[in-house]
Amino acid sequence: MKSSVAPFVAHAGLDWADKKHDICLLDAGSDTPQYSVIQHSPESIEEWALSLQKRFNNQPIAICLELKAGPVVYALLKYQFITLFPIPPRALAKYRGSFTQSGAKDDPTDAFLQLDYLLKHSESLRPLRPEDPQTRILQRFVEDRRHFVDEKVALTNTVTAAVKAYYPQVLQWFGDIDTPLFCDFILQWSTLDKAQAESSTALRHFFKTHHCVRDDVIDRRIEAIDKALPLTDDEGVILPYEKLTRNLIQQLSQVLLTIKDYDLEIADRFERHAEFELFDSLPGAGAVFGPRLLAAFGTNRDRYGSADEISRYSGVAPVLERSGKKEWVHWRYSCPKFLRQTFVEWANQSRKYSFWAKEYYDEKRAAGKSHQATLRMLAFKWIRIIFRCWQNRTPYDESTYLFALKKRKAIQM
Repeated sequence: MKSSVAPFVAHAGLDWADKKHDICLLDAGSDTPQYSVIQHSPESIEEWALSLQKRFNNQPIAICLELKAGPVVYALLKYQFITLFPIPPRALAKYRGSFTQSGAKDDPTDAFLQLDYLLKHSESLRPLRPEDPQTRILQRFVEDRRHFVDEKVALTNTVTAAVKAYYPQVLQWFGDIDTPLFCDFILQWSTLDKAQAESSTALRHFFKTHHCVRDDVIDRRIEAIDKALPLTDDEGVILPYEKLTRNLIQQLSQVLLTIKDYDLEIADRFERHAEFELFDSLPGAGAVFGPRLLAAFGTNRDRYGSADEISRYSGVAPVLERSGKKEWVHWRYSCPKFLRQTFVEWANQSRKYSFWAKEYYDEKRAAGKSHQATLRMLAFKWIRIIFRCWQNRTPYDESTYLFALKKRKAIQM
């Protein structure tokens, strides 16, 4: 199993775990791999890395592992002589399945398989080149924010189901329940009896202090509260659901505060980022999608070789399969889901701000394409546009693109 992958003097597969890491290392001048285990601690990882540095005289070493981020990755990135090659877990699982049809998994074996994959299929792996710290901070922030947004959606759905069981009128009084106004109202008046027992003056003061300035809206709410009829008088229903709702609302309130905190931090870092002007120029990007698109592309212009590469990696580009005389197209199952969401969700938003994007969407829908398929097609076109702007370091200009479209059609005619 002699290595022929240049320019590394040694290659290794590293199977990580919470408490220890199994390693299979092959010297470029040897046919016999060496196995070892190191504990998961900063001291053990550093001792192992420095021993490699001394053994191979600070020459480059390639390490394959199933991570793009995580403690062991962060620990190894600081060594200049080490190059990390992340392998997708699904790719390794399929590779493992070709050798162990029983599905058995073993850490030393996985370390060997990662080494073997690195040596035989290095062209399919891309070395890990971390972005600058500011871009990585922004990338982590936008991903974490999305996590809390998903948590907010789950909580609002659960709150809705709970309130419908004993206090459905409150959902009619407020348009949105993922707001401080709704949360504070429920915490203060968690049942219909409590709300109806309150004075109109106190209710009016509550709405005014929560930035409800329209008197007609306040009057309609107070009148609806007075005239509401209870769904049930059964305490066996009301008390358990009231307690559940109050606890859910407390969680929802905290999540809303967390999202607001992330929004402020992301907006500040986005505006101070070197790529701000470019990504802020995109139609409809704004404070939400601008930072996400910036994190998707980053600052390293060598990260992607073409727009098609980004489309395939993000899962926006479809997959063509052929078998015999049949062929069919489907979307990519293995891709960074958050990245695909970023492009598709922003493509949908861009229809409100870009003339050609709206025209393109309407044209495809009229041709019978589904909403989601059309958004992915629109995202595919946007990626090509952004890639050109990104490579040239020039902000997007709608009039320039419309002129180019008009000129292209004139040439085709």
